[in-house]
Amino acid sequence: MIHSIDVEITAPVYDTEVTDRVADGMSNIFPPAEPTFQHGELTAGVHDLEHLSELLHRQEILDTARGVFFDNRRGDSFSFRLNKQAAVEGVVNFVVDEPGELGAIAVQVTVDEPSVEEFIDYLAPRTQDGAPVDTD
Repeated sequence: MIHSIDVEITAPVYDTEVTDRVADGMSNIFPPAEPTFQHGELTAGVHDLEHLSELLHRQEILDTARGVFFDNRRGDSFSFRLNKQAAVEGVVNFVVDEPGELGAIAVQVTVDEPSVEEFIDYLAPRTQDGAPVDTD
């Protein structure tokens, strides 16, 4: 699918954390990310979520991801938060309540093309009996 997206990734870094480990967590989930640190926070931007989609498929959490993405959709964008410790291990673990004492990796996805709904369908397709289904 041809798409045009802007992804903003941010994560607080506390005094008790190692900045490089938080940066590694961001890069594990979003490999093209090159996090920069300033004012107690890491930030990065990417234009591709292929690796995230692969992880969602591999972990078999497409339905969970779709729910999170659609629940946090606003206009031409959607957002979600990820557990930092899981991200360090290369695992997607959505934060849906309070992020805990270490905070979370916050992700804001703005979709220029196609529609937000079509992009979410591409990123985390619908499933039937746990397997992705083609909706075309």
